[in-house]
Amino acid sequence: MPTTAVTGHLTATPLSPQERRVLAAVGCGLRDDEIATALALSGESVAEHLAGILEKLGLRDRDAAIVHAFDCGLVVPGHGVRIPAHRPCPQAPAPPTAAGRLRISLLGPLRAWQDGRGLDPGHLRQQAVLAVLALSAGRPFSRRELLDGVWGAEPPAGNVVPVYVYRLRKILSAGGGPEPVIEHGPRGYRLASGAVDVDVARFEQLSAAIAEAERAGEPRAVVNLCTRALGLFRGEPLAGLPGPFAEGERLRLTERRIALTQGKLEAQLRLGRNAEATAELFALTAEHPLNEPLAALLIRALHRNGRQAEALTVFERARRRLAEELGVAPGPVLRGAHRTVLRARP
Repeated sequence: MPTTAVTGHLTATPLSPQERRVLAAVGCGLRDDEIATALALSGESVAEHLAGILEKLGLRDRDAAIVHAFDCGLVVPGHGVRIPAHRPCPQAPAPPTAAGRLRISLLGPLRAWQDGRGLDPGHLRQQAVLAVLALSAGRPFSRRELLDGVWGAEPPAGNVVPVYVYRLRKILSAGGGPEPVIEHGPRGYRLASGAVDVDVARFEQLSAAIAEAERAGEPRAVVNLCTRALGLFRGEPLAGLPGPFAEGERLRLTERRIALTQGKLEAQLRLGRNAEATAELFALTAEHPLNEPLAALLIRALHRNGRQAEALTVFERARRRLAEELGVAPGPVLRGAHRTVLRARP
């Protein structure tokens, strides 16, 4: 029987050596037919192994298996497949945290945990103060900067920043050590170094690894790392948090999310995974109808699938939306994709 998570902690589930090889190959982005060739298996056997892996590890789908292959060390970016010889592959773990260390998630509504136990960070303005400190990467913020970032042009009548910091210290230190999680010095407030694990920091680390894989010309690693980075999002970043700082970060992180999605889809097209990319591109272009690079990618994907008429329809729809809503003509990227389709028509 597969193991299950208990009170937020995940137990290990041993996989057979062949299952570990299949999982490593999935993590490297290979299709079932490529895995069958590489491991000298039948296609049916690969499918059976993958189904067993998902069941044993309690994983949702193939994308979750890719993320897990990286998390448990079966795949290392830039180094291909690595299969541990004598230890079982554990079930997908939560991000490593030291005893008493906090986790804060900002890639969605703000959430905080300590040792797997959820914490209540208070009302939205108080959460917005915590978000500023969590995103500052150790840089101290003065009272004035916090007031400007959270309240903008309409600051409160009293100086509530020390009150909010006092409340947050009590919330975040519950069950922890004696040292305050939020420090105060001559230059202002900041989170104590190494005391908090923030999902945005993990997102930035994965983004750096993606850039390295792109420079190395490794589209499979790009797809896998992008899948892992995009899996950190739980909705709109900093959803519902007020203030100019949160609004600016929300816009920045949303743009980064779109750019990473575009990078993943471009890598899928380079790997010949056109149908897979096309399905996601239809949804993305509907959500972002004025994004010309996404429309150009969809045109390229449809063209490679032999769907030239649909590709031309996508261009015409994008051209019309750009003219009606922005008063501009298609840019060079979109025009180039259009020309590619026209040149290939009989």
